[in-house]
Amino acid sequence: MGDSTKAERTVAVLAGGLSHERDVSLRSGRRLSAALRPEGLHVEEWDTDASLITRLRDQRPHAAIVALHGGEGENGSIQAVLEMLDVPYVGTSAHACRRAWDKPTAKAEIAEAGYPTPGWVVLPHSTFRELGAQAMLEAMVDCLGLPLILKPDQGGSALGTQVVRDKAELSTAMVGCFAYADAVLAERFIEGVEVAVTVVERDGELEALPPVEIVPESGVYDYTSRYTAGLTDFFAPARLTDDVAAGVAELGISAHRLLGLRDISRTDAMIDAAGTVHFLEVNISPGLTETSTVPMAIEASGRTLGTIYSDLVDQATKRSA
Repeated sequence: MGDSTKAERTVAVLAGGLSHERDVSLRSGRRLSAALRPEGLHVEEWDTDASLITRLRDQRPHAAIVALHGGEGENGSIQAVLEMLDVPYVGTSAHACRRAWDKPTAKAEIAEAGYPTPGWVVLPHSTFRELGAQAMLEAMVDCLGLPLILKPDQGGSALGTQVVRDKAELSTAMVGCFAYADAVLAERFIEGVEVAVTVVERDGELEALPPVEIVPESGVYDYTSRYTAGLTDFFAPARLTDDVAAGVAELGISAHRLLGLRDISRTDAMIDAAGTVHFLEVNISPGLTETSTVPMAIEASGRTLGTIYSDLVDQATKRSA
């Protein structure tokens, strides 16, 4: 759409919702909306509650952007609603969202394609009840060793994520993780440099933006480290050799393509002492807050959040034309 018609087009930024990540989503939505308005678009922030479907029908926007984190925003539910109502939207299709949302499924697909990812096992709460928690924990340590990182098998913002270095901490950490999901992904913890790489799609071409290096004071990039200013240092671009940086870019682009993602994604990875890049997970609705890595990557590329997402809105509306 040309500049002359942008102001006539309403873009609905969908944020909030009822997941554990509601507050982060609202922050992302506010920042994205503020970035888009100078691009000449008429932007409205819409919460995702029981009025959403009626609002989408009665006040049909020209395009929507899903700025929801966790739950319905990333598991394909909201995307399926937008597809049913034939509302163009920025982001990954409902079908592909489901694959990326489930961390073990994403890891399995990336591993099958030949990319390194830390060894893992997925254990549902019911298995612990039926087979005995202590025996299961012993078997987990025997299989994967220590340290381990425990994560909800689905979810974002590192909620419930904990690093376990001592077997005595494992039981409490599992209980904390089960507070956010019915199944836990237990993964070998890779000591090294953590990076996030943003991939932007434009007219079918995939571009990896400069990777962002993440250095949390606590040593673990958990929820508090992610969203509390000053608790994590970021370097954009990351302090990597050219070869390792190329490997990170390749992984991000490959993950985007292999998982069938669309428009924009963020892949998280760990680089070990040997320079090997290990896939951790992918995010189809990445955070856009003041401490989020995607805006940092966009800035490091010489562009702005508003211009990138304005282009993605153009792309979404053209897809539905």
